[in-house]
Amino acid sequence: MTASAQHAPAPLPIALDRFPVSLDCTPLPSGGERAWTQRAIEILENDALRSADTHLLKLDVPALPGIDIYLKDESTHPTGSLKHRVARSLLLFAICNGRVNEGTPIIEASSGSTAVSEAYFARLLGLPFYAVMPRTTSAEKIAAIELYGGHCHLVDSPKAIYAEAAALSARVGGAYLDQFTYAERATDWRANNIAQSIFDQMRGERHPVPSWIVMSAGTGGTAATIGRYIRYRHLSTRLCVPDAEHSVFYDSYAQRCPTVTCERGSRIEGIGRPRVEPSFIPDVVDHMMKVPDTASLAGMKVLSRRLGRRVGGSTGTNFFGLCWIAARMRDAGQTGSLVTLICDSGDRYRNTYYDAGWMRENGFDTAPYEAVLEDFLDGKPAL
Repeated sequence: MTASAQHAPAPLPIALDRFPVSLDCTPLPSGGERAWTQRAIEILENDALRSADTHLLKLDVPALPGIDIYLKDESTHPTGSLKHRVARSLLLFAICNGRVNEGTPIIEASSGSTAVSEAYFARLLGLPFYAVMPRTTSAEKIAAIELYGGHCHLVDSPKAIYAEAAALSARVGGAYLDQFTYAERATDWRANNIAQSIFDQMRGERHPVPSWIVMSAGTGGTAATIGRYIRYRHLSTRLCVPDAEHSVFYDSYAQRCPTVTCERGSRIEGIGRPRVEPSFIPDVVDHMMKVPDTASLAGMKVLSRRLGRRVGGSTGTNFFGLCWIAARMRDAGQTGSLVTLICDSGDRYRNTYYDAGWMRENGFDTAPYEAVLEDFLDGKPAL
């Protein structure tokens, strides 16, 4: 047998145009069904290209000469919060998984900021948007969602938002984005994420590899991205997740129990949950603490004064946790850098956290915690 004969393909037993077998099959696609998908992805990617990276601010604290404090300012995104990144990722994730197509209504369960950002992106894509939120959500966030053409469905119990969002999605034939499940997987934790941005921006600083990054948990997705990136890049940085007072993340972490729940919803908008969300990944967290709500709001006020502009309550939780870590470092004679996030602007809470009457009615007296923080930052006894 010659070499050419040896490698010649075997002849087909029948001609393809006379294939006799009948199959159950769906109609062949026309080829144009992905045009909207391709255009939608282009729109979302172009939005990312137009958005410059957020600033990394250095907070001047002369009383901590060996410890540098940095704040990643996520409030400068087009929709005013950290959730701008998350919302874009969630929409891309849903589109690329085939769950969102032209005309698909978008539904989300949210405490406000994610819904604001998703409403913005839904409008860019020409899609209807519905947000299911606790009735306690700030009026400013509700107004922002409606500004972008979104519809708000308010429920009395924070624990009811999940079931109501799923039910609403079924009623309108929509796609429930479910940030609490998908936030940790919609973002690529290996590159092009907030963690990479932080470390890139820190490259030229005195302590370029932070000793700690402090990030509270709403879904847990951002903390998961940071924690995974730290491990992926073999970095010595540790991740601290401060939790809100009425939230189960800390209890779950300390008890190693993923099923713990609580009845009362968090009073710090954007963070803290009544159940352990699927996006919370405890094994990438190095340290947690439970921060009293009054301490979070004191941290919000103190940092706002030092920055000369208002930040939100979850940023106050982050800042209080950072100061607590800084105090431990100072007491141990350690030096290094600490990074946390400004999650959103305090302008969204003019009628709540920044309203003296509202604070009194809700039993918040932040003065004692404010004094402790100010003393610490001025070099007086440690926190």
